[in-house]
Amino acid sequence: MTELVLDHVSVRFTLPGATVAAVNDVSLRVRPGECLALVGESGCGKTVLAHALLGFLPGNAQTSGTATLTGDGPPLDLLATPDAVLAKTVRGRRVGLIPQSPASHLTPVRTARAQLEEAVRVHHPSDPAPRDHAHRVAARAGLSPADLDRYPHELSGGLAQRVANALALVGDPWLLIADEPTTGLDRPLVDGLIAEFRRMVTDGRAVLLITHDLAAAHRIADRIAVMYAGRIVEIGPTADVFDTPRHHYSRGLVNALPDRAFTPIPGGPPLLTDLPAGCSFAPRCDQVVPVCAERPTLTDDDHAYACHVPC
Repeated sequence: MTELVLDHVSVRFTLPGATVAAVNDVSLRVRPGECLALVGESGCGKTVLAHALLGFLPGNAQTSGTATLTGDGPPLDLLATPDAVLAKTVRGRRVGLIPQSPASHLTPVRTARAQLEEAVRVHHPSDPAPRDHAHRVAARAGLSPADLDRYPHELSGGLAQRVANALALVGDPWLLIADEPTTGLDRPLVDGLIAEFRRMVTDGRAVLLITHDLAAAHRIADRIAVMYAGRIVEIGPTADVFDTPRHHYSRGLVNALPDRAFTPIPGGPPLLTDLPAGCSFAPRCDQVVPVCAERPTLTDDDHAYACHVPC
């Protein structure tokens, strides 16, 4: 069975005089036929984790743990797989990526059509009509044929996002990692993207949605993993995390929604160069007790949380 299993994954960046602990001991499983949303404030490590899975980290990064992708062929530890193998057998084929800031990932001197047709030829070399294939994928992403004749600098933010979405869908990957895919899209296009994700899930594939938009996660995801200061602090079925959050950070995120209490979480996250020894959320939490000086671990159940005094 195809699945992705992360086991104690950590990512560190070495800087002059400091170490950035961007991802800390993350363990989770992405299952076939589900959308898992990874949510949390900007800077909590969500995008770094995605880049680690696809080998897009800079040279000063150090990783530990394993990220095992099973399915076609022998299991692959994505953190230990050489870049040439990732490029040839994983990226775009088994794992697709909708990047954050998509315009910066497009080739500036080629039209959207040229880039999309090239992706079709790479992933489907036997297709006799790459242009028709490109048009079909573009339509799934909400693009018209006229949109494809534009260069990246001629695309609005929303159109650039749609082109990135189309490029990620070309290879029909088993797992789609979508990093803030609804940014810049109006409601009808968000609805279309959600429908596309649900089609993938119905077909037995998987979506890892990375977002700080809890409202979008609520609409799309089957399960939600809440990330804070590089750690997973809660994970469970979407309804459980929204309706009965167990971690106080999760409760704060939910209460900040406009249709809830609309109350912001006080304070700010800790520096990733100077994380507290115990619970990283303790400086912002109104339920701190002495045991919070010790680092909590995730409970071992379907709705897991890492809190000494849960909600």
